[in-house]
Amino acid sequence: MASKQTAKCCVILQLLSLTLLVISVSSSTPSNSMNTIMEVNRKGPYICLISVYPPEEDAFFSTGAFKINSHHPFVDLSGRRFRVGKIHGRKVIYVRCGIGMVNAAATTQQMVDVFEIIGIIHFGIAGNVNNSMSIGDVTIPKQFVHTGIWDWLKSNGTLPSNDIAELKIGSYNVPKGGVNLLGRIGFGYE
Repeated sequence: MASKQTAKCCVILQLLSLTLLVISVSSSTPSNSMNTIMEVNRKGPYICLISVYPPEEDAFFSTGAFKINSHHPFVDLSGRRFRVGKIHGRKVIYVRCGIGMVNAAATTQQMVDVFEIIGIIHFGIAGNVNNSMSIGDVTIPKQFVHTGIWDWLKSNGTLPSNDIAELKIGSYNVPKGGVNLLGRIGFGYE
């Protein structure tokens, strides 16, 4: 008898949990966002612009070239703000993805899945071993290699806890004992 009552209570609790889950999912999936996405896509297609971190974003917005869409200025999805607007009359959606290949891939995939996109431009700061290139040069690589994440540190900077290796640039000064303002770099897997 007690086991039947326990079973009934479990079924009731499961139904109640399922009902609450359905209610919370439907309220946490903002229909306003879906409506906004549908309206934005009706005015597409767009060129997707992606940068990585705040200094790149600040430089991008400081140009004044990006003109925000006054009706739908942005869509917030998965902790990212997708900004809708135009640059020189071209329809664009801009987003900052965050550091690392995983963030870049996830953000790009979300952009392609959600919005009406005709092209993707990922821009920002990149490492360079070619001394013929300067800041502001545009590159289109034939190949690239992802080796992890390198952190430039000041001479007295603290190594991030997830870095597994360190290279002190000053150890390679010529002549020995010279001052090297590059500091050091730390390496960590992504």
